[in-house]
Amino acid sequence: MRKRVWMPLAALALGAVGFFGFAPGYIEASMNRIDGQPGIPVSAEARALHQTLQIVDLHSDTLMWQRDMLDRAERGHMDLPRLKDGNVALQLFSSVTKTPRGQNYDGNSGDTDNITPLVIAQAQPVRTWGSLLERSLWHGTKLNRAVAGSQGKLAKVADAAALDALIAARQGGKGPVGAMLTIEGLQNLEGDLKNLDKLHAAGFRMAGLTHFFDNDVAGSMHGVKKSGITPFGWQVVARMEELGMIVDIAHLSHQGLAELLPRVRRPVVSSHGGVQATCKTNRNLSDDEIRAVAKTGGIIGIGYWDGAICDTSPRSAARAMKHVRDLVGIQHVALGSDYDGATTVRFDTSELAQVTQALLDEGFTPDEIRAVMGGNALRVLRAGIVPLGQLPQATKTAA
Repeated sequence: MRKRVWMPLAALALGAVGFFGFAPGYIEASMNRIDGQPGIPVSAEARALHQTLQIVDLHSDTLMWQRDMLDRAERGHMDLPRLKDGNVALQLFSSVTKTPRGQNYDGNSGDTDNITPLVIAQAQPVRTWGSLLERSLWHGTKLNRAVAGSQGKLAKVADAAALDALIAARQGGKGPVGAMLTIEGLQNLEGDLKNLDKLHAAGFRMAGLTHFFDNDVAGSMHGVKKSGITPFGWQVVARMEELGMIVDIAHLSHQGLAELLPRVRRPVVSSHGGVQATCKTNRNLSDDEIRAVAKTGGIIGIGYWDGAICDTSPRSAARAMKHVRDLVGIQHVALGSDYDGATTVRFDTSELAQVTQALLDEGFTPDEIRAVMGGNALRVLRAGIVPLGQLPQATKTAA
């Protein structure tokens, strides 16, 4: 009798150990891969230039996964040691709260969710199991704990003064890596505008209106209806601009882009993606959309995975950047890796000198490379995170 009771309990315990102990790491390793193809040779000239850059990456999903970003990992694309190896000055960490089953670029409903099982398997706080808002707030807590445990090697950036201090500290090739919080899809507002203020108070300074499905803010490029900005969405955008929370248009529907870009008062960011001129997928921006982003004073972060550049080569990323430069000017080009975002790439963040080399090979000047690799992003981020009421009057008028 005892054996009959003990054996099922033992099996249940073993199953729990596998589910909570091994499944999250296995899932992450299988979804965030490096393809193993050879990189491009990096010259001494490129390496020397790379070490002088203030590099900014506009998008990573590392906070979604259960591992300590302070330790070098054998899986995924990014952690603090690899950020330092890649000479990254500022990394933007996104909060992913919900993704649909069977996720694709063409059409997804919001009726299912892949993240809830992951949240439970990773033994996150119970409050995050059923609340998208609490998932984002937990990601903010994770970053805060990493900063606190980093012995000054990781610094949270939530205002212009902190950003200025970070860049000053990094002059001469030293100083911490900066970290800024962003959001991938404002479904985490849960229909309540007041939650935007809660997220801002937690340190979130940029947010995408949508992710892979339509929500109550706007339609997604990959949703079912792919509609425009909702009445609630216009309230959200206005409040974001007031708070100093940058509007990220990545994943926003083409109708939403057409409605939003002529009406925004401040520069927008396309944090991660590509351009249809070099990779014609529904994920990427048309030339007209690129021009409209540039007209706001915004920037376009080019990614390194096949959905963004139809390849994983740094040369393909450089060609997409070159197209944006030639179309609207160098001041609108930036980096947006989508590392750790269920992507397969050629190189992780420790090997970003490959991008520097690819840009040199495409004929970019050192000053243009400084702009692409971080200068443009620093300019837009620094201005964009200042609350609207604190901007100089001339700046507000221009915005």
